[in-house]
Amino acid sequence: MALTPLTSARRRAWWTAGVAGMASYLDAGAIVTTGTALVLYQDELGITSGQFGQLSALLMVMIGLGALIGGNLSDRFGRRRVFTVTMVLYAVGALILVAAPGVGALYLGILLLGFASGADLPPSLAMIAEAAPENDEGKMVAFSHVLWMIAIPVVNVFGIIVGGMGATGARIMYGHLLVVALVVLALRMRLPESPLWAQRQVDVDTGAVDRASLKDLFSRRWLPALAGVALFYAITNIAANTNGQFSTYMYVNVAGADVSTASAMSLVGLGCSIAASLFLMRIVDTRYRMLGFVLGTVAAVIACLVPAVVGISIVALVLFGVVYGISGIVSGEPMFKVWSQELIPTAHRSTAQGVSIAFARAVAAGVGLVTPAILDRSAELMFLFLAGVILVAGLIGFLWVARRPKVLQSEKDTTAHPRPTASRTS
Repeated sequence: MALTPLTSARRRAWWTAGVAGMASYLDAGAIVTTGTALVLYQDELGITSGQFGQLSALLMVMIGLGALIGGNLSDRFGRRRVFTVTMVLYAVGALILVAAPGVGALYLGILLLGFASGADLPPSLAMIAEAAPENDEGKMVAFSHVLWMIAIPVVNVFGIIVGGMGATGARIMYGHLLVVALVVLALRMRLPESPLWAQRQVDVDTGAVDRASLKDLFSRRWLPALAGVALFYAITNIAANTNGQFSTYMYVNVAGADVSTASAMSLVGLGCSIAASLFLMRIVDTRYRMLGFVLGTVAAVIACLVPAVVGISIVALVLFGVVYGISGIVSGEPMFKVWSQELIPTAHRSTAQGVSIAFARAVAAGVGLVTPAILDRSAELMFLFLAGVILVAGLIGFLWVARRPKVLQSEKDTTAHPRPTASRTS
């Protein structure tokens, strides 16, 4: 039986969501791979503890800077053109890290890898939302977060296999990113430009700096939406980043477990998060979205209060990881990805996401600098802080962001049924 036009369009949209959404896979892959590969490179390349910290910080800074620049460029020059260039840069950075003869090459490779990873995120998410059929935008954008989380166990499996190979293992791990980037680059060459961006490119300055566009984004018309999604993401990301970056630290240095136990428990939490992401895809475009968001926020707050009240132990951290792994998805970063598509128009969508991502990464980096000291002084206090952070983010999402009018669907309606132009009379 031949496919109906609607089915064919939906299939094409899912193909776009998969190919463009690999930006999230490669972003997570860069972060997790670097955390392991630098350890494997230490002996052969003579990486000092100071250089380890500098390289880790450089990656995060470049991801934020890349998102800021790549988002604006994709609004000016198009989604497809920008995320094709970013894949080339990503592949070059990965190649340098595969062949790195010394520490200096690591700095260059991580600089390119981080910048390309960050610059790739805003145009890829905008492309997914703008190509999605009606009532499937949220589902397809949320799918990108599933790809982000899938990268983590894949990289962890590589780490288990090559963990005893030293520098050779690090080269294999970065080689995995190089191969994936080249495959994604080849697939993206077949993607057409976003139809919404193409129809509105007359409104985007593709020459010098688009001052008018930026001025409009920060005007009274769009600033409330931009500020709302940026604040929501930055605040909710504090909890997510603390859980992801310092969970092993808490298991080992606070609860007295070993690294193997910490890794195993992290995989349990990750499995819960993947399941929650699939659940979110089912409800995000329905009337149950905000009910799930509210319940998720309450559950995430409770998850933080468990270790804060009963004290830090392996059992308390496992309960936190499982409950937060589920609730933090329904009420956290995936909702930022959905709202940032729905509330910002095509002409400014990637720029707004770049601003939000850069701001959130800067806030996370600042909190991360003091997190170990707080955990050493009072881990319970840290979890109370995280409970407060999640509550504030939930209130911003429910009372501010969710009440903003959507623009994405109205843009598609206008494209499908353009307004008739008035006849000219002499």
